[in-house]
Formats: sequence, structure tokens, C-alpha cells
Amino acid sequence: MKIKLYKLLLFIIFLAAAGVAYLNQAWFLKQYDKLWSMYYIHKGDKAFTRLKLQKAIDYYNRALKLYPEHYSAWFNLGNIYVVYEDYYSAVDAYEQAFTYNPKMMIARMNYGIVSAEKLGDFDGAIDQYNEIIKTKRHLISIPFIYSNRKSYKENKGIAYYNMGVAYRQKSLYSGDDRMLYNQYLKKAIEAYKNAVKILKKDYDARYNLALAYHLYGDYNNAGLTYCKAIQIAPMNYEAHYNLAILLRHLKYYRESLDELEKATMLITDSQGNSARQRYVFDVMNEVTRTILYDRDDDYMVDKIDDEKIQYPAVTYVNGKIVASEALDKAMLKNFRTCGSREIFLDED
Repeated sequence: MKIKLYKLLLFIIFLAAAGVAYLNQAWFLKQYDKLWSMYYIHKGDKAFTRLKLQKAIDYYNRALKLYPEHYSAWFNLGNIYVVYEDYYSAVDAYEQAFTYNPKMMIARMNYGIVSAEKLGDFDGAIDQYNEIIKTKRHLISIPFIYSNRKSYKENKGIAYYNMGVAYRQKSLYSGDDRMLYNQYLKKAIEAYKNAVKILKKDYDARYNLALAYHLYGDYNNAGLTYCKAIQIAPMNYEAHYNLAILLRHLKYYRESLDELEKATMLITDSQGNSARQRYVFDVMNEVTRTILYDRDDDYMVDKIDDEKIQYPAVTYVNGKIVASEALDKAMLKNFRTCGSREIFLDED
């Protein structure tokens, strides 16, 4: 009797399950497709990891036909299209990713970078950077374990920085319309200023802010900001070179020559003199001729306080003369020192 009741109960459960499945066919079919989609995504991820990119594309496309809501697959697909330089397909894939997951900031960031840098769609890029800045995230902080506070702030800072780049690029396409050119540069400056508030020690953000000031004609702020970039990363030649060009324009030739000398030292590559280095040498020679050699004999000598260097300044290692640590520190201090800073503090 008990066995018959048990079988009857199983039969009723089976009929109920069959009825639910019949009434919800669409849902069950979707789950079936989703399972197969996950399998193809797994295969695509493995192919992507092994750099078998065409196979990865095929697997991801098969997966997304079955279950188009998988935003990570769209994002990976976008990254692969960038490798193949298929930028239109890349931005389409990134757009699908943040359509299905509006808080996927990295997809928005990549969309913006590819749109601005490769397709010239500056407005589309700026729209996505604004979305990143406006999007609120739940901040989670577990001491010594996990915190997303820093990454959230850095994402905003990078979005502001990229927005500045897009506006500066947009200014280059304004033609002879000086008012429009300045309008875009002002927006670039505001974006860069917001970026450096967050990315306080980021050389690129500070350098690009200085460059935007320079192009806009705000020479005082340009000079001070170049000096700040030099303090952050003294061994990068760009800020030294641009500061030299600015000083030459303002007719501070000796100070310009100082920065040009540093720039030429820093852009020497392993192959010898680069074309860029030769160009800087030409500029330096022009400035030197302008000065007409009217300077003290020690002008070309770095003013390093000998008493602060523990001699010998060079040592002999494995048959080679190498600079001592003290000399390295002195040289770094010299490159970091922005001797022209006081010029830009003068209101006149």
C-alpha cells in the first residue's frame, strides 16, 4: 500500500513538473541556451588566454547568439577586435557590454579611448567619460581585506584625464575658428584640473594640464605646472623640452638652454641619437646662438654642492667606470630642480 502511494506521489510530481515546463517553455529554453552559452564562453576564455584569438571570437559569438546578456564576453570580444584593429566592431562590442551592465566602467573607458583615439568620435568618448564620473558606486571597505574606494576614485581621475585628452584633440579640428579652439582648450584644462586633484602624483595628468595651459596662452600656469610635472618625474624629457620652448618664447634664453640640455640628455636612446634628439639639438643650438655666448664660464656646469657628495663620485666595477650612488642622487636632484619657477610666480 505504501509503495503504491509513493509511486502515485512521484507520478503527481512528474505531472506537475511537466505542466510547469509546458506553461513556461520560453523560460526553460532560455536556461537551456544559457547553459550552452556558458560552455562556449568557457571555451572562448581558454582560447583567449592562449592567444588563439580567432577561435576565441568564434566561441564568443556562438555564446552570445544563445545568451546575449553576458557582458564579460562582449568586453573580451571588444578587446580582441582592438588587437585586430577592427575598431568599429570593438566599440559595438563595448557598447553591448555596458548596455547589459551599465556599471561596467572599464567597458565605457575602453569605448571612449577607442572612439577618440582611433575613430575621431570625441563627443561619443566624452559622453562615456561623463557617465563614468556620474555613476555612483557602493563603496565597500573591510580593513586589511578589501576596499574599492581607491579604485573608484582612480577611475574618476582617469575619466577626467581622458576627457581632457579628447577635448584637446577636438580643439585641433576646430580649423581657423580661434574662439572654438579656445573653448575646447578651456574644457580640456578644467578636465585636467579635476584629474590632478585625484591623481596627485600622476606625471601624465600634470604634464597634459601644463600643455593645455601652454596652448591656451596661460604661460604662468603652464610654467608652474611644467615645473610640478618635472618634480613628479624628473627623468621624463617632455616637460623639460616644453618648458624650454616656453622660456624661449618668453625670451628667457639662459633658463631655456638649461632645460634643453636636460631634455637632450634624457632622450638619448639605446640606438644612439634619435631623430627627436637631433631636432632638440637644433633648437638648443638656436638658443645658444641667441645668447651669443654672453654668460659666465661656469654657466654650463651643473651647480652641485661638492660638500654634499661623498667622493669618489665614480667607482670601478667589473672593468667599467660607473657613477656612485651619491652622484646619481645629485644628478636626480639637478633634474628635479626647476630653476625657472620663480619667473612664473612673478605676476608681471
